[in-house]
Amino acid sequence: MPFASLGLVDDLARTVAARGYTTPTPIQSQAIPVILAGRDLLAAAQTGTGKTAAFTLPLLQRLQTRPETRMPAGRPRALVLAPTRELAAQVADSVRVYGHHVAPRTALVVGGVSMKPQLDALRRGVDVLVATPGRLLDHLSQKTVSLAGVEILVLDEADRMLDLGFLPAIRRLLALLPRQRQTLLFSATFADPIRQLAGDFLREPVVIDVAPRNAPADLVEQQVHPVEQTDKAALLGRLLSAGERDATLVFTRTKHGADRLSRQLERDGIRTAALHGNKSQSARTRALDDFKQGRIQVLVATDIAARGLDIVQLPRVVNYELPHVPEDYVHRIGRTGRAGRAGLAISLVSEDEMSRLHAIQRLLGRKLPSSVVEGFEPSVAKRSRAPVAVASAGARHHHAHRAAGAAPTGERSAAHRPARPETAAHDASRRRNKAHHQTRRVATTGDRA
Repeated sequence: MPFASLGLVDDLARTVAARGYTTPTPIQSQAIPVILAGRDLLAAAQTGTGKTAAFTLPLLQRLQTRPETRMPAGRPRALVLAPTRELAAQVADSVRVYGHHVAPRTALVVGGVSMKPQLDALRRGVDVLVATPGRLLDHLSQKTVSLAGVEILVLDEADRMLDLGFLPAIRRLLALLPRQRQTLLFSATFADPIRQLAGDFLREPVVIDVAPRNAPADLVEQQVHPVEQTDKAALLGRLLSAGERDATLVFTRTKHGADRLSRQLERDGIRTAALHGNKSQSARTRALDDFKQGRIQVLVATDIAARGLDIVQLPRVVNYELPHVPEDYVHRIGRTGRAGRAGLAISLVSEDEMSRLHAIQRLLGRKLPSSVVEGFEPSVAKRSRAPVAVASAGARHHHAHRAAGAAPTGERSAAHRPARPETAAHDASRRRNKAHHQTRRVATTGDRA
């Protein structure tokens, strides 16, 4: 089914074709006609399946078909809200790219940077405003923008936008929007309470769910490595240094933990940068660009990076620490296995994280495959309480076969060796290994990201 068959005008269909896309994804084929018809929409799809284009393309067409309503300065016709600066920037880029032949006036309004360029863009006039809630409220308080002319509202990553942290700001913004508008909610996951909250401000929405709720992409191979907390940094270094040094996105739970781990990896000779909310916008942009361009091998991030980042051919994600919220696990590993490519998601799980692992497995509806990496075995007592089994040799061969063309097999073979029997000689070997790596704790739980 070509994009033109969805009702897109020639200019937009031509732009999509020029980007190399010929067949719409399921979320695009279902959502685009609904949006073009002017209906409210609540849409859930796995991350990496083209949600941004699913609302950007029809939004641009609806604005193009009503050019006589071109608004004065500071009065956008379409508003896209995103939870993070990085996601907002990517959405704004998509609007500009897909709108190449339509030439929409687009402005990006996010925190962490000077307001002056944003003020200049608003004064020039704007059709599509992409913003984070906090900075948009700042502009509204200074009366540099008006939402009275908004025809289309999009909440991207809506589950995050509507959680307890964002809900007050969202309600304040909704109160300033016209009642007669089209509202679109897109996300990878929708918990039942979020769906109920969405019912407060959507009018008879069409509900599209093109994937099992809270399910990761099928192309992502998931693997758990039980390990002592104090051995995590050394094990991560082993995984990162084995075979070809693939680009790897590593998640920690805390900002300070991300900084400490980044410094540790740098000392180990691994080119690394940290990305989290305490970094300036310029530092965050530079770190992300260096990672995308291959100037660094590892990006250590908090969950701020889990939403909406589109990194081409990212082969591997590592959960150095499991997230507080099980749904965030789905968003984290959704950074790999995108656009039809295979990906690998590794989780380093210590004994005190087993309850988080249980919660993630309940959310997914299945146990995750587990193997102990040789030389990094937890103690006998702790391993006996773990709910997952060590991978067999047959499983290792299966994973290595699947990895062909997706990630180096050398890394996986090292990461999927079975645990050796606990012997006095092996205990002594393990102590020598730990002394060699001089591992120390690199993350705490007291500082939320």
